Amino acid sequence: MTAVAEQNRERGYLEIFQEVTRLISMVLDPQQVMDLVVRRLPELLEVDAATIRLLDAGTNTFVLGAAHGLSDQYLSRGGIDTRETMDMLMKGRPVAKTGVDVDPLYQHSAEAAREGIKSVLSLPIIFQGHIIGIMRLLTRKTRSFTPMEISFSMTLAEQIGVAISNGRLFKEMENQVDFLKEVHEISRLINSTLDLNIILQTIVDKLPKIMGMKACTIRLLQPETNQLELAAASGLSPEYLKRGSIRREDSIFQALKGEPVAVYDAPNDPRVQYHDAIRSEGIKSILAVPIKKGREIIGVMRLLTTEYHCFTASEVTFATAVAEESGSAILNALTFQKINLLFNQIEENERFLQAIMDALQDRIVVVDGKKHVVMVNRKFLQQENLAEKALLGRPYDLIIPWKIEGRQCPVGKVLATGKMCARTDHLTVNGHAQWLERSVFPIFDNEGRVEYAVETVRDITSQKSLEQEKIEREKLAGVLETAGTVAHELNSPLFAALGTAQLLRDDLEKEEQRQEMDIILRNMQSMAELTKKMAAMTGFASKEYVGDTKIIEFH
Repeated sequence: MTAVAEQNRERGYLEIFQEVTRLISMVLDPQQVMDLVVRRLPELLEVDAATIRLLDAGTNTFVLGAAHGLSDQYLSRGGIDTRETMDMLMKGRPVAKTGVDVDPLYQHSAEAAREGIKSVLSLPIIFQGHIIGIMRLLTRKTRSFTPMEISFSMTLAEQIGVAISNGRLFKEMENQVDFLKEVHEISRLINSTLDLNIILQTIVDKLPKIMGMKACTIRLLQPETNQLELAAASGLSPEYLKRGSIRREDSIFQALKGEPVAVYDAPNDPRVQYHDAIRSEGIKSILAVPIKKGREIIGVMRLLTTEYHCFTASEVTFATAVAEESGSAILNALTFQKINLLFNQIEENERFLQAIMDALQDRIVVVDGKKHVVMVNRKFLQQENLAEKALLGRPYDLIIPWKIEGRQCPVGKVLATGKMCARTDHLTVNGHAQWLERSVFPIFDNEGRVEYAVETVRDITSQKSLEQEKIEREKLAGVLETAGTVAHELNSPLFAALGTAQLLRDDLEKEEQRQEMDIILRNMQSMAELTKKMAAMTGFASKEYVGDTKIIEFH
């Protein structure tokens, strides 16, 4: 090659370098940098196609960042190059190959032949001494890359690495400012309510819009099963959401360990499942972050994109911050739900208990340890003609109508001793006798102290009246039986004595004696009348006699 030709070639390289530098300096978005490079570099370097792949630190593999001049079928092949080539690239060395379409040692020769690829130059993209990706230049004509072309391409690759890294840095700084504002706004929104559904839906609706992504899902750990269950989602079809459980995905395992997981190539990455469903939904990249409250992991949030996306550190940090803030709000909402459920259960139990108490015909009063009324049943309110609000919280001694002066209160005794107490009280109400059967039972707290006392009061006045009537009937039956027996026992000797006395009177000659015998006969006839009454009596009445003595009068 002549000196002039060499100078022209070097001038051409310089112009290409300047053009590439100018182009990549025009944009700051790393994705735009990659797209611009693969679109313009083939024209400048006289190659047919170019690809840029970025290193995914999570899987230590290279995932496609941008491509031009190649079919989707070729780009979706299983690998990139041979193990030896990849090892060389990881050591920072370029690799040039020709005849890849017919090389029997090249594992993708059939794919290269179908695509018409003859030569490939693979270059590591290095930034600050670290491999961040690889760039491949491909030709459909056999071409042997010269050392100068390879050296120049390495320089371009390094410049592209700087541009991609600078773009990432700028994007992260720009995102950090925006994300800081959005974290505050999301925090304000989700902490302004205790409704769990509103909190979850706010997060999945707002976060994808803020981060420029397709969709978002939140799955929460269920304490009963320790399994993740879908709690909220946006931007995804029902078919995709019903694809099945994801609990066996490696990305989920990592997230549940507290580590965010970025998946660049979701349709092919082994850390996720259901690749066919992912392809059908058009998902390309996934970011999974744990939802935490302190050290406790309560769920997983996932962000999904429809374009291949290399998640930046600021995006991961922002999503993690939102997830942690969400964790606090979610846990507060869950706690509020539990409290509401508990209160509802308590209210339901109170209603059930009140219904049972109201169904009883006894009057029931429940008092606390300070002897204040906390509950009464309907029978009590009806009997005393009082309103419940007028009774609750008032001292027990001020509201009960059955207090007896001079006798110890059974409720106070139960509160003091913790032992059940039962007694029967006799009162006079509006001039009428009243009998009340009172039973008081203690209710203990967890420490064995009397917390409440329950008193049941039953009006047994009618029962007492029936018992008194029964006693009177039994007494009457006894008197009647006794009177009948006495009358029977007296009648026989009395009638015999009366007949004898009558015969004796007839035999008396003196008038005086006959008159005395008439007196005896009259008395005996009175006795006969008395026994007759005794035999025929149906009742009796007590009446006063001499002193404190009482006698009965037959009816």
